[in-house]
This record gives sequence, structure tokens and C-alpha cells, in this order.
Amino acid sequence: MTHYHIYGIGAALVDTEIEVNDADLRRMAVDKGLMTLVDEARQAELLQHLDGHLVHSRRASGGSACNSIIAASYFGARTYYSCKVADDDHGRFYLDDLRRAGVDADFERALDAGITGKCLVLITPDAERSMSTFLGISETLSVRDLNPEAIARSQYLYVEGYQVSSDSGRAAAIHACDIARQHGVKIALSLSDPSMVQFFRAGLRDMIGSGVDLLFCNRDEALAWTGGDAIEGALEELKGIARHVVITRSADGALIFDGERVIDIPGRAVKAVDANGAGDMFAGAYLYALTQGRDAATAGQLANTAAGTVVTQYGPRLRPEQHGELVLGLKSLTSDV
Repeated sequence: MTHYHIYGIGAALVDTEIEVNDADLRRMAVDKGLMTLVDEARQAELLQHLDGHLVHSRRASGGSACNSIIAASYFGARTYYSCKVADDDHGRFYLDDLRRAGVDADFERALDAGITGKCLVLITPDAERSMSTFLGISETLSVRDLNPEAIARSQYLYVEGYQVSSDSGRAAAIHACDIARQHGVKIALSLSDPSMVQFFRAGLRDMIGSGVDLLFCNRDEALAWTGGDAIEGALEELKGIARHVVITRSADGALIFDGERVIDIPGRAVKAVDANGAGDMFAGAYLYALTQGRDAATAGQLANTAAGTVVTQYGPRLRPEQHGELVLGLKSLTSDV
């Protein structure tokens, strides 16, 4: 019997957002628009460079899959999230934040000593985000951090591609997918970042295995995976590893293959200030809509509206009441696009 709509597995990171300019990125040798794994010393060095800059976001539990799961929960989905935090202030805050968002997790398990992961998100005036991530204890997420019973009782398993960068995290993702397949649970996976495709392609193939039910990626990730220069060609190739493919295109909307037809979701004209979390919001809203029985076209419209809303404000989250407003709007959406 299904209990959860979505079971997520991913990194547990506490985010700090800081507004910078392109000159700051060049001075600090930060690759624009990418997620870069760093050690704690490098992250501290970057923060020292940025001392005095305006921090726009309050402390919040983050990580790509976490953002998606929290969004889905606020929309109304029943969700569970597997991650790993340390027995420190950030770790306890992280779990409390999940509780406040209505996300289930292994709250009773004793926390290990260590340092909870942190992500420094640098936002430039063009709304692009560049992330420097210290995974901390999150890098040791492993099979023993999973809840097999919760996976088996879910409608969807959602795996973030970032797990490929950790040997134990990749093994956990593969094991979670095995459990899902054994119990008829649909598997959704995100490619997460062009750098994951560039440096961990073989590991991503291992995670995808015989194929997934739903693949999320953006234009750059799709082209990096296929090696082509046209998004339509990339979509055709991605059909070989996923029965349902979603390629987001920033302001140009999304291109979707739902297993039968290609759907073009047009973009929305908005004034973007912060692209951080746009893809995560899209995935969370899309999965929520699918679990409510909506078709891909309607799910794409909701997800595009939600992502278009989150980029107009700082931080990767919408306010709880904004989710409710979008759900009300979902009732008026049709599959005609």
C-alpha cells in the first residue's frame, strides 16, 4: 500500500546566499553557473573574501533533492527524505526545518560526530548562481541511511545526480533504485549539474542502470550528456535511458517527452533576481502534480509557473502560502499547451 507520494535521497546542506558580481567571481576563481565541490578551508577562504556582502537568505535546509522534496511537501504531497547530518547546530537545525516543512525522515536516529554540509551560493546580477559546496558528513551518506520500507511504500523515488560524486552515496542511490524496482515504485532522477555529467558520467550511468521512469535535466546537462548541440536531438537520445524526459530551458520553458508525445511548455516573462533553486522547484512541483494524477502537460505548466515565481525572489524556496496559491491555480490548468 502506498504511503508516501515521493521518497527523496540526496545531500543535506545548509545554504548561505551572497550577492556578488562577475569581478568577484573572477577574483575568487569561482566557476560561474556551476556547482564546485570544495573543502572546508576553501569555503572559509571564500567567506573571508566576501566579508561584508549582503546575505539575502536566512539559514535553511538545502541540497537539490531536499529543495524539491520540501516544495512537494508544501504543495501537499506526503514526502520522506533520506540524508545525513552531523551532531552539530547545523544538523539539528536541518532536521527541525524538515519537520516544519512536513517532511518525514529518520528523526529518531542518533546523529554521528562530524560537520554538517554547507553550500555557499553566489548570486550575480544576471540571476545566475555559482555554488561552492563542502559536503561534510553528507558525503558519507550510505545504504544504512536508507529506509527500505518507506521506499517500498512510495509512489516515486527521487534521486539527485549529485550523489554520484560520493562512492557511498552512489551505492546508496543504486540500492534505493533496486528496492524501488522490486516494489514497482517509479524512479525519477536528475542529472543535477553539467559538472556531474562531465566528471562522473560513468557513475551516473550506473545509477540510471536499466533506465529510469523520469529524468530531469536542464539544457546544458542534456547537451553535455548527449554531446550534441540541439536540444531536440538530445531529447531523442535521452529517450533511450528514460521513459519520461523533462528538459528545462530557463526562461524558454521546458521540453517534455511523456512517453507518447513531445510537449513544449512555453516560458514565462519574469524579472529574475536569483536562479538558485529554479530546477529544484520545477522538479518538486512536477512530481507533486504527477502524484495527484495530472498529466505531463499540466504538471509542466504548474512546474514552470512555480520555477518562474521562485526566481523573482531570493532563495530557493517559495513561502508556504505561495504554494497554496499555485495549487489553487492548478485547478484551472488544462493539458492544452
